[in-house]
Amino acid sequence: MFSKVLIANRGEIAVRIIRACKEMGISTVAVYSEADRDALHAALADESYCIGAANAADSYLNEDRIISAAIVSGAQAIHAGYGFLSENAHFAQLCAKNGIVFIGPAAETMERLSDKTTIKSLMAQAGLDVIMGTEVLENVEQARAAAERIGYPVMLKARSGGGGRGIRLVESESELESSYMMAVSEGEAAFGDGAVYMEKYVYPARHIEMQIIADEAGNVVCLGERDCSVQRRHQKLIEESPSPAVSKAMREKLIERVKKAVQKVGYIGVGTLEFLLDKQGHFWFMEMNVRLQVEHSVTEMLTNIDLVKWQIRTAAGVLLNFTQKDVTLMGSALECRINALSTGTIGMLHVAGGPSVRFDTYLVQGVEISPFYDSLIGKLVVRAGTREEALRKMKAALCELVIDGIRTNIHQQLRLINDEKFMSGEYDLTFMEGR
Repeated sequence: MFSKVLIANRGEIAVRIIRACKEMGISTVAVYSEADRDALHAALADESYCIGAANAADSYLNEDRIISAAIVSGAQAIHAGYGFLSENAHFAQLCAKNGIVFIGPAAETMERLSDKTTIKSLMAQAGLDVIMGTEVLENVEQARAAAERIGYPVMLKARSGGGGRGIRLVESESELESSYMMAVSEGEAAFGDGAVYMEKYVYPARHIEMQIIADEAGNVVCLGERDCSVQRRHQKLIEESPSPAVSKAMREKLIERVKKAVQKVGYIGVGTLEFLLDKQGHFWFMEMNVRLQVEHSVTEMLTNIDLVKWQIRTAAGVLLNFTQKDVTLMGSALECRINALSTGTIGMLHVAGGPSVRFDTYLVQGVEISPFYDSLIGKLVVRAGTREEALRKMKAALCELVIDGIRTNIHQQLRLINDEKFMSGEYDLTFMEGR
């Protein structure tokens, strides 16, 4: 096991990883930008190093400075959390070149599985049903021909996309050229990769993802599904597990198929397979995230299995000490993402409490919310014996949560939780339309 880990991230996920390391007896190293000089993750870590200016390109995306901080501090491994360098194969290669373990898949595996066109082909070979689509499109003319073959509506997606960026819904030929150019532009700006591909638009559908852990001996355990269908502009707002749309029989069948597919591609570590569930009850594989998901907390609350610790353990070569039979999905867990809608300084901060209520955040009184980074400031997660009880618990927790000094989406989340369609469980990816 590692004795010292550097966390190449910021915000709530950096705090989350530091806490997991401390519980494991692992020393921690934080890196921070000039804008995050007074950030909680920098204060909680055993060592902290400033690696550059507020702009992410000069700090949290600066591979050489992060590697230098790891070498100077003597860190044996680097955990990149989610976002930033978490799915960057070049960074994983740089870690290996300098004798540092990247906590995640090997660079070769990451390169192979992060390419959305490649992973779809691999998963089809592994027995999963894949949405009809294309390889990378070379130009608008290829896109036009593909759309005619597949049939409108279609989705254009950045090959290296994530977080909802580089995605365009195209409902007719008149929209194709402009949508193609925007998807290419977003891909280049966000990921340095303008390659895009096309797939059939499945409508109506729910966004279902399956959480897995795999070790180097080929053992794979699936921790059930999360329903991530409440989204605005492809950005998730609420997640829950289990999904109201997935029966026990559907879940058990999908778990076995997912486990076999993960074994076949030889994946090691924590990962997530994402699907669209259509109205006929058919699961269509979309992509695999080879990192920790933002919403991993929902699964942790439901299963009582610490995904961050197991991500670190599997990277260190530790084998799973439990099997699929040991995983129980009892009750219901919900997560509301709390986002900042303005910048400013945090004044009064009151965190909701009570049994089975969790708020993952980096907020403390006096901290400055800057415009340089993602708007996520916390994740409010609850668990209860039934979905109805979990909904009531979440309503109470949202009402209790106070974050003064900035505008947030707390009230919006409260409205969504109280929405009759959401409470019924019969929502899909169209839920946010008109809301």
